[in-house]
Amino acid sequence: MKHLVEVEKAKVGGGRTAGPAYRSVFAKDGFPPPIPGLDSCWDIFRISVERNPKNRMLGRRRVVDGKPCEYEWLSYKQVYDIVMRVGASIRSCGVEQGGRCGIYGANCPEWIISMEACNAHGIYCVPLYDTLGAGAVEFIICHAEIQIAFVEEKKIVEVLKTFPTTTKLLKTIVSFGKITLQQKEEVEKHGLSIYSWDEFLLLGENLQFYLPKTKKTDICTIMYTSGTTGDPKGVLISNESIITLIAGVDRNLHCVNEQTGDDDVYLSYLPLAHIFDRVMEELFIFNGASIGFWRGDVKLLFEDIAALKPTVLSAVPRVLDRIYSGMQSKISTGGFLKKTLFNLAYKYKLHNMRKGSKQDEAAPLIDKLIFNKIKQGLGGNLRLILSGAAPLAANVETYLRVVTCAHVVQGYGLTETCAGTFVSLPNDLSMIGTVGPPVPNVDVRLESVPEMEYDALAAVPRGEICVRGKTLFSGYHKREDLTNEVMIDGWFHTGDIGEWQPDGCLKIIDRKKNIFKLSQGEYVAVENLENIYGLLPEIDMIWIYGNSFESFLVAVVNPNQQALEHWAEQNGVSGDFSTLCENPKAKEYILGELTKTAKANKLKGFEFVKAVHLDPVPFDMERDLLTPTYKKKRPQLLKYYQGAINGLYKATK
Repeated sequence: MKHLVEVEKAKVGGGRTAGPAYRSVFAKDGFPPPIPGLDSCWDIFRISVERNPKNRMLGRRRVVDGKPCEYEWLSYKQVYDIVMRVGASIRSCGVEQGGRCGIYGANCPEWIISMEACNAHGIYCVPLYDTLGAGAVEFIICHAEIQIAFVEEKKIVEVLKTFPTTTKLLKTIVSFGKITLQQKEEVEKHGLSIYSWDEFLLLGENLQFYLPKTKKTDICTIMYTSGTTGDPKGVLISNESIITLIAGVDRNLHCVNEQTGDDDVYLSYLPLAHIFDRVMEELFIFNGASIGFWRGDVKLLFEDIAALKPTVLSAVPRVLDRIYSGMQSKISTGGFLKKTLFNLAYKYKLHNMRKGSKQDEAAPLIDKLIFNKIKQGLGGNLRLILSGAAPLAANVETYLRVVTCAHVVQGYGLTETCAGTFVSLPNDLSMIGTVGPPVPNVDVRLESVPEMEYDALAAVPRGEICVRGKTLFSGYHKREDLTNEVMIDGWFHTGDIGEWQPDGCLKIIDRKKNIFKLSQGEYVAVENLENIYGLLPEIDMIWIYGNSFESFLVAVVNPNQQALEHWAEQNGVSGDFSTLCENPKAKEYILGELTKTAKANKLKGFEFVKAVHLDPVPFDMERDLLTPTYKKKRPQLLKYYQGAINGLYKATK
C-alpha cells in the first residue's frame, strides 16, 4: 500500500476486530507541526491581514438595471476594519466570549465578516443552512441558545415564524440588507431588537472592546448536521480542529506540487453552513487569496464562474454531473465531424494519461485546439476541481479530468472530522472511483462489521471507517450519549463502510445504518446497491426501498431526460418527458437496464430491483427529500412516495 504507513497493528478486543491503523506516506516522519503563531481561527485571518493588507479578499457582483457588473472587491484591510466594527456592535448587545451567534443565509461577504467578528471575540458561530425551514431554525436557535442572529434579508420572515418560542433566548436580529417597518414592529413587540446591516455597524462605532485571549481547545463553531433522520446534531468544532486540518491540507498540496497561494481565486457557492466550504474558505484566507461569491442562482452559476475566473473550484457531484451533461449535449449536437474529432481527441489524451502522462503533458496541442473551449467556459484559469459531500461517478470524474484541463480530485470527510479526511491525488488515474489516501494529519483504520459480512482482516479489507486525530470534533452539543456512541477509545466511528485498495486508497462502498432485512431474512445494504445502479447513464438518481414484509426491492428513479427522450425517439414512443415517465414501456426499458447492470455486477437475486416508479422531477431539498449536501432523506422519501411504493408492490404480486 504505497500511499500508506502502518502505525498500529490489528487489534481484537471488546467484541470488535479492527484492522491496522494507517496514515498518509506524507506523514511518515510525523504529522505536520503546528504553524507558528496560529492558535485560533482568528489568527488565520489576523495574520493574513498583516501579510496581505492590500490583497483582494471578498468580492461580489452587483446587479444594475438587471445586468450584472464585474466583481467588486474589498481588500483584507478593508474587511478587517469592518470586522472590528461588527465585533464591537455584537459586544454592545451584551454578547460575551462563549456566547452564541447564529448566521442564517446564503454565502455573501457579510457572512464571512460576521464569522470573523465571532472569531475575534471568542463567540461560537452557529451557521444555519439557508435551505432550512422555520422548524429546524427554531430547534437550532433554542438548542444552541443563540443570542444574536445575522440573517439574509429574505430569510427574516422565517425567523419571525419561530416567535414566540425563540424569544426567550434570541435578543437581537441583524439583516444582511434592509428591514421593513412591519418587521421592526413585529420584532419589537416581542421585546427584541432588529437592525439593518448599516444601522448595526453604527452601534459600536465609538466603543472599544479588548479581544479576549482564545485557546486552541476553545470551541469555534457549533455546526449542525443537516440530518437524514431526527433533529440536527450540533457538532462542536474547536479552533484546533480547523488549524490542524489546514496544516495537513497545506502539506498534502505541497507534496503534490499544487500548493495554493495569494494569487488564487475561489468561488464561494457551496453552503458556508457546511464544514466542506467553511474549511476551504479558511484555507484561502490563510493564504491571502481572493474569495468571490456567486449570485445565489444555480442557473447563473456558470456566468459567475466565467466572470470570476476561479483557479480552484469546490463542487458536489450534482454540479459536476450538470457540467458533464452539458458538455455531452453540446458534443452530440455539434455535428458528425466535430463529434468524431472530439471523441478521438478524448481517447488519445485519456490513453496517454493512463500510460502515466501528467494531465497537462498528455496532449498539449489537443488541449490548445479542442479542450481550450471547455477551459474558457469555466473561466480559463481553473487548475483544481475538488469534489466532496457524496460519491462522484467514475465516468464523470474520468471525463472531467481529461476535458477541463484541470486536476479533478475527490475527497471524503464528515462534519465530525472537520471535512477533509481523505483526498485523491492529481495525475493518478488509478485513484478514480476512490477517495484517495488519508490526509497527513489523521490515523485511519477499518473495523469489522460481522452482521454485514465486512471483515477488516480479510485479503481485501472492508469495514467501518474509523478516524483518530486532532481534527476530530469535541462532541455533540448537549448529547453526551450520542458522542459516546461514536467516540470509542479515541476513535471516531463514521458509520461509513470502506474498502482498502491495494495501493492504499480507500473506496466508500456502503453505509452501516442503511441496511434492512427482507421477508425471507436476507440483509440488503441499500447504499451499496444505489452506488452500483447509479452508474447507469440512463438514470440521474435512484432511491431503493424494501422492508421485512416484502421479499423484493422496488425503486423510485429520476431518469436522465436526454437518454429517455433518445430511447423514445428510437422506439417510436411519443410524449414529453413527464408523459414518458408515466409510460409503461419506458418503465420497462429502465427496469431492463437496471437488470442488465445487476447481472453484470453479479448481484444476488434478492438485490435485483423488481419494479420502478419514474419521477421526472429530481429529488430536491424543496420537498425535503435531500439534505443540503444532497444525501437522501430516506424516511422523508418513503413518506413522499408511499403511494407509489404501495402501487409497485401491489402491481408486482
